[in-house]
Amino acid sequence: MPENKSEKPDANAKREASPRLALIRHSVSHIMAQAVTTLFPGTKAAIGPSIENGFYYDFQFPPSPEGGAPITAGDLPAIEAEMKKIIDSRQDFVRIELGREEALKHFEGEPFKTELINDLPADEKITVYENREAAGQGGEPGSGRCVWADLCRGPHVQNTREINSAAFKLQNIAGAYWRGDEKRPMLTRIYGTAWENPKDLKAYLAFLDEVEKRYHRRVGKELDLYSIHEEAGAGLIYWHPNGGRIRVAVEDFWRQEHYRNGYEILYTPHIGKSWLWETSGHLGFYKGNMYSPMEIDNQDYIIKPMNCPFHIMIYKNRGRSYRDLPLRWAELGTVYRYERSGVLHGLLRVRGFTQDDAHIFCTPEQIEGEIAEVLRFSLWIWKVFGFKDIRAYLATKPAESVGEQSRWDQALESLRRAVAAEGLPYEMDEGGGAFYGPKIDLKIKDALGREWQMTTIQFDFNEPERFDMTFVDADGRHKRPYMVHRALLGSLERFFGVLIEHFGGAFPVWIAPEQIAVIPIAENFNEYAQEVAAELRARSRESGYDLRVGLELDGDRLNAKIRSCQNRKIPYMLVAGRREADEGTVSVRLRDGRQLPAMRPSEFADYAVNKAKTKDLEL
Repeated sequence: MPENKSEKPDANAKREASPRLALIRHSVSHIMAQAVTTLFPGTKAAIGPSIENGFYYDFQFPPSPEGGAPITAGDLPAIEAEMKKIIDSRQDFVRIELGREEALKHFEGEPFKTELINDLPADEKITVYENREAAGQGGEPGSGRCVWADLCRGPHVQNTREINSAAFKLQNIAGAYWRGDEKRPMLTRIYGTAWENPKDLKAYLAFLDEVEKRYHRRVGKELDLYSIHEEAGAGLIYWHPNGGRIRVAVEDFWRQEHYRNGYEILYTPHIGKSWLWETSGHLGFYKGNMYSPMEIDNQDYIIKPMNCPFHIMIYKNRGRSYRDLPLRWAELGTVYRYERSGVLHGLLRVRGFTQDDAHIFCTPEQIEGEIAEVLRFSLWIWKVFGFKDIRAYLATKPAESVGEQSRWDQALESLRRAVAAEGLPYEMDEGGGAFYGPKIDLKIKDALGREWQMTTIQFDFNEPERFDMTFVDADGRHKRPYMVHRALLGSLERFFGVLIEHFGGAFPVWIAPEQIAVIPIAENFNEYAQEVAAELRARSRESGYDLRVGLELDGDRLNAKIRSCQNRKIPYMLVAGRREADEGTVSVRLRDGRQLPAMRPSEFADYAVNKAKTKDLEL
């Protein structure tokens, strides 16, 4: 029962902060707070840590006299200018220790600092960092007058001159509940990024520009792939015809390869009686993410948050022998899980999604080989989609768990050996396993170097026991099968979001919703363009593959048609004019502007079909 993954990619390894960079970012966060409280008197400061690629600080601003937002993005340049003044003034960061009463007096009138001080253990040292004016000539560093102070464990740079005033930028404003509690005050969070030099800042901002260009919500709208309708239900995805074309191509490939690799495909209901999840233990461990029961025939039914209890029902439909095992059962099963509205995020965090789920039931002697095969199969599928930089994470036993320690140890060693046999780099995720078994998480890097957690291969010691699953072994005794959960792509929705951003919407030919556009240079060549399109379809059909061919027959000028096709990221544009009609050819233009030699339509159909059938990532 793999859980929803985070809606954001993990840290980009190439941009991972060094200890020095984290120190700079934390210091810049304090400088921003000093600037904000200077420019907006009466503002209360909360907390401001360094984070991946930058920093933030939370504030409570006094109400705006005009009744609008107390601060907007338009105020960020003024804050930046004040920060540069502070940096250029060469202030010292000075650490001091205070007693509790002294600290409370120091931050009198600052409710968030006061709360943090009161929550500290009685024996913990309370540290404050003061920003002090630069000492005069001959003065000792840190001897200047204090101009601002913050409650903080530190550390910080020693002086603001260690910060390059041209290497930071404030980015955006957001809301954030105090201490992440929606029952507490809503604060204003200002995000920024800081680097050691302007060159690194420029490179990072260029990276963000590319991220924005590839953002799945932007590209999804531009290419008319999917939509979300809050008024009809938050966190639910509507697949449009173009998105549907991609989904069908992915699903057809998924099913074909599962059959080739010894799986059978299942289909199970969307609801079931609540005792299924009581028996599995999910109501105890996962109830907060499950929807409330509905009453049918005076009994509680639950819309399914996972497929595994249904697969177990099929297993238990009849007696099983060791000769039947292993059983590899897969399902594109749509499930529903409650996620708070604040964490919903496009395709990446949703409430209804289709999980490419699989469950393997095998004997203890088969388990290691099955794990190795699942891992091999998963890695191969990812490489077909163009993801080759993959890292594994081995998640160990959490504090709350079921199953004997010896079985956990055996299972974890099987996972480790499978990863090692594939030569995969891996890290240990201590305590990161589910309550019912250890797991392998595969994280993939996309075209921008961002790491996404996708595949999960998970042992389960819980459900075979709870559902009293057995098989008859060669010695005639009833024994428990081993059970493995596996989500390869994770979910089709989240995978689609990652795929959009990886390719920036410029999908490989085999999954592109529009593969070929035939473009007549003028209306009097429309008839020849229609003949070309018909020949492409007929030729590809003979080869057992139906090319998706469109015609651009409107009255727009040629350049406008080509630009439209490029914006729709159609892989191939076949231009037909007088010379092409006379020679029985087409001019072949690629979406990136390159051109191939002129070809006969039948020749190009063979070329495109080969690209599609071989899943070639290049045009």
